[in-house]
Amino acid sequence: MSDTPNHSDQTATVRHLRDVVERFVAERDWHSFHNPKNLTMSLAIETGELMEHFQWLTLEESAVVKDDPKRKHDVGEELADCLSYLLALANMMDIDVTTTLEAKMKRNAIKYPVP
Repeated sequence: MSDTPNHSDQTATVRHLRDVVERFVAERDWHSFHNPKNLTMSLAIETGELMEHFQWLTLEESAVVKDDPKRKHDVGEELADCLSYLLALANMMDIDVTTTLEAKMKRNAIKYPVP
C-alpha cells in the first residue's frame, strides 16, 4: 500500500474505502479477530484517543486545533483509526453504510425538525 493517496473525499467511494480496509485485514489474516465485540471495543478505544486531543481544551482552543498542522495531522490519524474500525464492522456485518446513513438521517430529520 502506497503512502501517497490515490483518492480524496471528492473522488473516493465508500466501496473503495471498504475495500482498502478489507485488503488490509485480509493481508494480515485478521478476520478471526474481527467480530462485533472486538471491533466495537476497538472503535471505543480509538474514539477515546481522538477525545484526548481535546480533553482539557476550552471550546475556543478546540476550535483552532485545525490551524496547527501537527495537531490537525494527529487528530486526522485518530479519525482514520475510527473510520477504519467502522468500515471493518460494516464489512464484517455486511451493512450498507450509505443506505443506512441516509435512512438514519431521514429519521433524524423527523425527530429533530428544522425550527
